[in-house]
Amino acid sequence: MDWLTAAQATERLGVRPQTLYAYASRGRVRVRPDPDDPRRSLYRAADLAALQDRKRLGRRAAEVMASATSFGEPILESEITTVAGGRLYYRGRDAVSLAEVQTLEGVARLLRGGPGVALKRSERPPPPAGREMRERAFALLAERAGRDPPARGRAPLALAAEAATLLDLLTDAVAGEIGGGPLHARLADAWGRRGDARAADLIRRALVLLADHEFNASTFACRVAASTGASLAASALAGLCALSGPLHGGAAARVVERVHEAQRVGAQAAVTVRLARGDGFAGFGHPLYPDHDPRAEDLLARFAPPEPLAALREAIESRTGQRANIDFALVALSRALDLPPDAPFALFAVARCAGWIAHAIEQGQSGRLIRPRARYVGQLPDLD
Repeated sequence: MDWLTAAQATERLGVRPQTLYAYASRGRVRVRPDPDDPRRSLYRAADLAALQDRKRLGRRAAEVMASATSFGEPILESEITTVAGGRLYYRGRDAVSLAEVQTLEGVARLLRGGPGVALKRSERPPPPAGREMRERAFALLAERAGRDPPARGRAPLALAAEAATLLDLLTDAVAGEIGGGPLHARLADAWGRRGDARAADLIRRALVLLADHEFNASTFACRVAASTGASLAASALAGLCALSGPLHGGAAARVVERVHEAQRVGAQAAVTVRLARGDGFAGFGHPLYPDHDPRAEDLLARFAPPEPLAALREAIESRTGQRANIDFALVALSRALDLPPDAPFALFAVARCAGWIAHAIEQGQSGRLIRPRARYVGQLPDLD
């Protein structure tokens, strides 16, 4: 049948007559008078079928997007990082293996896919004023975002130099001083571990392991900003804002709360209470690593976590089967080295800035604006 009545058309589409009339008025369904009754209209069946196909495709796309935004299907192409087989890879190279020998600067160049030569400004302005590391990091990126030119249309070499300089400046801001030498050594010096080669090497290892993690929330935020052509600093600032949340880079604070709880009542009792409440355990388990987080395993194998972290780890792992993840490892590392309280977040921010910049450059090269549609679940509009 080539032409259908209004009743047949609405039944086929599963819509109200008003919606069918709206489709017709917008030219999405062709209409002709019924030759047997000119007062009635007929609707072209092929147009109705096309509408049905588009609705089915739209539902599938929405379902994929809903899944993709929660550790689901891939939604953008990238050559930078992937998690496969329970391992983390930077441009095809195992991140744990890279942590044996590489610095954050070297991994940053690898992630950007650029030349092996360091390109950055030798003279840098003093870091922003502020008592807290987090405060200075935000101030630095915000100030740069307010005056740096858009990345869109810039030459690759210019972006590479700006990328390396931005990572240097962020390290200065976190450290609270202009430093020279490798980034990990500068952080170790600023955090009271000057001359401690072992502490500096542990910081180096942590920075490499944290440099990127595929399309996590902060990286996705960074890529959305970069897709508009925003500057590298603006894109990194978007990443830092997302990182600050308690479900991302701020998870270390939740781990510290569990540690304090274990100190008050004992590790086993603290775990028992949490299990009885059905609560989760921040710092343990990871959706992308069903067995164990290789970053945490590698880092925790290099030092002995102090009490009560060791007791808490043993209690949670033995009672739940969930293994410590990188958030727990960062807290344990900071306690073991007696670093400042906000060191886990600072390590995360400095390290992940290398990944953010790489993703910002890659997204800019694609020339595509990231602009998904919403699956509207509110009150239906009146289409009359």
